Amino acid sequence: MAKICAICGKTPQSGNTRSHANNKSRRRFLPNLQSVRAVIDGTTRRVRVCSACIRAGKVTKAA
Repeated sequence: MAKICAICGKTPQSGNTRSHANNKSRRRFLPNLQSVRAVIDGTTRRVRVCSACIRAGKVTKAA
């Protein structure tokens, strides 16, 4: 399953891990996705949403 937020479309980003010896190796920064029951278009659906969207109130949780 893709690691994409259903609301904002946030995806994994890439960068480097840097050691104390200043060695570089590639790594991935993954979004903090949570599976949430949310009301979308009047129906309750289970969607994967990043925690930033949940905190910002962009998701209305189902009761």
